[in-house]
Amino acid sequence: MDVAISDLRAHLSEWLERARGGEEVVVTDRGVPVARLLGLTTASILERLAADGVIGRPETSQRTAATGRARPRPRRSVSALVSEQRR
Repeated sequence: MDVAISDLRAHLSEWLERARGGEEVVVTDRGVPVARLLGLTTASILERLAADGVIGRPETSQRTAATGRARPRPRRSVSALVSEQRR
């Protein structure tokens, strides 16, 4: 369905509701198409790309667990090491 910019501005919520309902709304400027409104599905972009076969999904979605060990601490500050290397 085509809609002029002026009509779109005047009745934006109605046109958005039509797009949400599945209609394709083509916005025209003096009869020339300039934009297209399409409703979005509730699926995320990644889910749509995976369904289309564009991307693959990981076998497992779990992150690796932390080892529980303490983080290593430097013996000297990083700035001291950099200064030493610049000499």
